[in-house]
Amino acid sequence: MSSSTGASLADELPDPDGRPPLRGDGAGTGRRGDRLFAGAATGSGLIVIAMVVLVGLFLLFQAIPAIGEDKVNFLTSRQWQVSARKFGIVQMLWTTVATSVVALVIAVPFAVAIALFLTQYAPKWLSGAAASLIDLLAAVPSIVYGLWGYFIVAPKFEHVQSWISDVFGWIPLFDRVGGVGGGTTIFLAGIVLSIMVLPIVTALTREVFNQAPMAHREAALALGATKWEMIRTAVLPFGKTGIISATMLGLGRALGETVAVLYILSSLPEGSKWTWSLFNGGDTFASKIANSASEFTPGLGTGAYVAAGLVLFVLTFLVNALARVVIERKKAFTE
Repeated sequence: MSSSTGASLADELPDPDGRPPLRGDGAGTGRRGDRLFAGAATGSGLIVIAMVVLVGLFLLFQAIPAIGEDKVNFLTSRQWQVSARKFGIVQMLWTTVATSVVALVIAVPFAVAIALFLTQYAPKWLSGAAASLIDLLAAVPSIVYGLWGYFIVAPKFEHVQSWISDVFGWIPLFDRVGGVGGGTTIFLAGIVLSIMVLPIVTALTREVFNQAPMAHREAALALGATKWEMIRTAVLPFGKTGIISATMLGLGRALGETVAVLYILSSLPEGSKWTWSLFNGGDTFASKIANSASEFTPGLGTGAYVAAGLVLFVLTFLVNALARVVIERKKAFTE
């Protein structure tokens, strides 16, 4: 039998493990599939980048004429009078950042604790059911959170805010002088937002903790570490970057929330006193744009709100870029 005949017969013989025989064109087909997949992935990534760039350019070109006609400082004034061509965003910027920070300060510790409980302490039958219930919070529409916060939580929470103000009123953040009534404050909006971002942060943190190397956990326990010491030395260090990523994703969700904040947060009347207190009212970028959508007029009127949207776009972009820098530095440090 010639060598060529032997080679062709060998290609047709089944593998000892029972796998189908290899064909001569398998490598070429695999390489072609890899090239197609790589091209599709690259194309998808470029399309997403192009869309983000185009959105940014659209907002920029629409906002420049309005900012050029602004009669006050766009970044430092709190006056927002479209008819008078006065566009100041400092109040909206503070309200947006304050509600989001309050949401994260409340949600992240709870999310990490819940994720640790589900992955390290809870039995299998409980962890699966509890995780599903928490994930269901993400499916609740924003308007439901808004109505619940306005009609159910706000009247009851007003007494809590009064107590906090009485005890900690010497701190400017908790001073109720000039604040709004009814409990519909920045602080309450932050609490409702914390419930909205909780399932997102919990789900991502839970997945990261599940991926902590079992060998590291078993080694810590074998050396005599307690359960908490094992978590502190093996699970939490491994999950730091995941916690940061989940926090930044939750922050992006809180910064852009519209409907719930629109229902809960009381707007300040024109000319009213504005303070740094969390027990005051205000408007976020998203709620201000949504609340004034019916008043949009062609030209500078719409351009002013587009300029506010541009600031929110840049703010979200900077938050995500900062998170990426922190994560990359931590990866470089661990490596």
